[in-house]
Amino acid sequence: MAARHNTARKRDQIPARQAVRPAPQAPRPSALDRLIHDRTRLAIVSALAATASLSFTELKSLIGLSDGNLSVHARKLEEAGYISCTKSFEGRTPRSEFTLTPAGRVALNRYLDHMEALIRAARALTT
Repeated sequence: MAARHNTARKRDQIPARQAVRPAPQAPRPSALDRLIHDRTRLAIVSALAATASLSFTELKSLIGLSDGNLSVHARKLEEAGYISCTKSFEGRTPRSEFTLTPAGRVALNRYLDHMEALIRAARALTT
């Protein structure tokens, strides 16, 4: 009988379980906008978000791309409606001017919100 009594006493001394808080609902990494998630295209969209417009030459030197690389990535963003390209001539020299479209700004903000949510979720798991 004494053994039962000691067991009951020990059981009473065990601290109650701490409430387990549910893990925050992390956004799905697969929901990232793959078009913007590419390093080069993210650089293009980010550069255009910081200014009204940039010429092909300015954008190329700012990001450090070759002509062909910039052309391919800019075309993909233009086809998605994220950037627009206006072509003109300055004398006999062709000039391409890039701007971020309203849809591109929305896509960039959505991407940044998603990345911030991923960061918050990852930090919540480490604390």
